[in-house]
Amino acid sequence: MTEQKRLSPASGFFHVSGRAAVPASIVAAALLGACANPLGSIDSDYGRKAPAERLRQLERFESERYRAPETPAAEGAPDAVSAVRRRFEGLERVELTLEEVRAATLARNLDLRIALIEPVRASERLREEEARFEAVFRPRIGYRETDSPTLDVTASNQQDSGFIGGAVDIPLRTGGRVSVDLAATRSETNNPFFTLNTAYTSDLTLSLSHPLLRGAGRRVNTYSIRVASYQDQITQARTKLEVVRQLAAADRAYWLLDAVRRSLDVAQQQYELAVDQLARARRRVDAGDLPEIEVVRAEAGVAERLEAIIRAENAVLNQQRALKRLINQQGLELHTPTMIVPTSQPDPVRYEFDGPELADGAVARRMEMLELELQIALDSSGIEFAKNQALPAVALDYRYNIGGLGATFSDANDQLRGNDFESWSVSLSGEVPLGNEGAKARVQQAILSRLQRLATREAREQAIRLEVLNAADNVDAGWQRIMAARQNALAAGRAFRAEQRQFDVGASTSTDVLSAAARLADAQRSEIVALLDYQVSLVDLAYATGTLLGAAKLEWAPLDPRGGPDEDPTPPAFPFTPRGVDAGVAPVGAAGNP
Repeated sequence: MTEQKRLSPASGFFHVSGRAAVPASIVAAALLGACANPLGSIDSDYGRKAPAERLRQLERFESERYRAPETPAAEGAPDAVSAVRRRFEGLERVELTLEEVRAATLARNLDLRIALIEPVRASERLREEEARFEAVFRPRIGYRETDSPTLDVTASNQQDSGFIGGAVDIPLRTGGRVSVDLAATRSETNNPFFTLNTAYTSDLTLSLSHPLLRGAGRRVNTYSIRVASYQDQITQARTKLEVVRQLAAADRAYWLLDAVRRSLDVAQQQYELAVDQLARARRRVDAGDLPEIEVVRAEAGVAERLEAIIRAENAVLNQQRALKRLINQQGLELHTPTMIVPTSQPDPVRYEFDGPELADGAVARRMEMLELELQIALDSSGIEFAKNQALPAVALDYRYNIGGLGATFSDANDQLRGNDFESWSVSLSGEVPLGNEGAKARVQQAILSRLQRLATREAREQAIRLEVLNAADNVDAGWQRIMAARQNALAAGRAFRAEQRQFDVGASTSTDVLSAAARLADAQRSEIVALLDYQVSLVDLAYATGTLLGAAKLEWAPLDPRGGPDEDPTPPAFPFTPRGVDAGVAPVGAAGNP
């Protein structure tokens, strides 16, 4: 056999002294050391597991733990009455105006805080799409050793080589990609027929790849950026809608709390009237003017009014918690017994709205319409993109290379700078689908989506006009209801006092007096409901037109909860800025109520 020479260890870059310096066993050991078992699974491969009993075990509600001690009915009745009537006595009270509720909702409402973070996420998605056209640097380094038998004396049976290089890939917004690659190599061989047994090379390569039909053009390649941009604006529109929705919810909750507190006052007044009637009946019975049945009837009326107080108190607590949740104010947490006392009073004013004019403004102002307009624009871009994707794929590839070779790096770089050896190539390649039905179907889907969205826009516009016109009519009807309810309450009051006088002269019974009192209570509640419905109808009309009641013009800002490494991680307490007011000043509602 032909004698095969062996390479002698020599110093130089990437040379590893000794044969088989990096054997496969070392590589395997490195892989095994990276993890416990690369072929099997371990616990950290999965998510943290919740306890099995928490996932599957059904627990029983232990109501007996909270059972109150039994009290004899006869002994406990007076105490129960006193407890019901004085349920809210001694509790801390916080007076809040409607403007303070609005400001607190803007500052601390948790649903708003969630909504204000979403625009930040949308802007990050847009930034992610913009980064698609960032240049990429690809460094590389490596070493290879070859030792193989050969029958050809002119061939190398041993060869060592090392390389180092780097490339910069530059994506183009027109769809192509430019790459600049610079590489240096050192190779050593035992082939006696090579001009240089130890050789150094330097190569500079410029390459361009660009589509000509499918995927070509700036509009096509920036499609994902436009999608993210439209989605960003859609998110902002939805966030503004959520701001308006939460403020409207705060207004409704405030007036609902005011209404249920007024209803509680009516229930307590009815109880006092029933107690007064019981005292009247007892006096008349003791005087022998009336039979004993009148006392029994009056006592039944007192018990009935006490139940109404209990229901009214529970309604106050429920509605109070709803308002506390919206304002999320420190010291007014859901579990706190602190009572909220609304101090802003309903001040109904008659309005004469122009429904069609309000409807026209609402169509232009509502965020749902803006969202649809952005979706339609997005659909148009989708059609354009789908049509491009239905074209055949034709690509142009160009490559230009300058190389240098020498016994040293200096010699190789001199040849590279002298441009002594250069080469280039150009090619066209294509891909033409036979039939192309899938791409055609995607184009038609995009067209149908846009047509559907256009129909949705017309339906949404019609729905908004209907909502505005109904809300305007509700305001007008609400004013008329207030007038009618007040007249009814006045008449019921006169009828009740007349029944009392009739009872005093023996012309009516306790049942008649209590029935008149009940009609008075119903009339008073009807007036309260009419006032509530009128205030809520104004809120609904403002919401239908995409505006706010009683608050200055606001400009919301996205809320980024991340903060910097040296910043307070607590999100800003008030992310809203009124127009014309310095940033950081919390806006408060208008001085008066609608």
